[in-house]
Amino acid sequence: MKVLLIQRVEKLGEAGDLVNVSDGYARNYLFPRGLAVEPTEHNLKKYEQLKRAREEERKSREEKARALRERLAGQVFKFVREAHGEGLYGSVRREDIVEAIRERLGEEIEKGRIRLERPIEKVGTYPVQIELYGGLSVEIQVEVEGRPPGPEIEPEPGSAPRGR
Repeated sequence: MKVLLIQRVEKLGEAGDLVNVSDGYARNYLFPRGLAVEPTEHNLKKYEQLKRAREEERKSREEKARALRERLAGQVFKFVREAHGEGLYGSVRREDIVEAIRERLGEEIEKGRIRLERPIEKVGTYPVQIELYGGLSVEIQVEVEGRPPGPEIEPEPGSAPRGR
């Protein structure tokens, strides 16, 4: 039996796809759950328009991802943390990388798109993969520097540094 999918169905197809399934699967699973409809002329026209709009949206997202990949390629993001030897007192997490990208480029990236198995806990330079959209990804460098523990003292604006 041919059915027209109105939602994405795992291992079957996307919304707007015309697929062939068994009668029982269509009647007992797809139709009752609102995942598919019979491919009438009216339904075919309606979902063809939906499919075109979805394809335009997909192309737009892919173009944006390609542009972001160009902007991120070769970028080095530097983080400074208190350190004891090579180890850090604080780690560099996905959230820190997301915030650094937002500050530098003004782009929002979901933290789940940053491929970091565990937080960075040692001084050094690390390659970090970011999955942007539909298989597009980019690698950035995260450079972590250590500084001695203690309060970070910044002079007040306009004041001279104190000497002894």
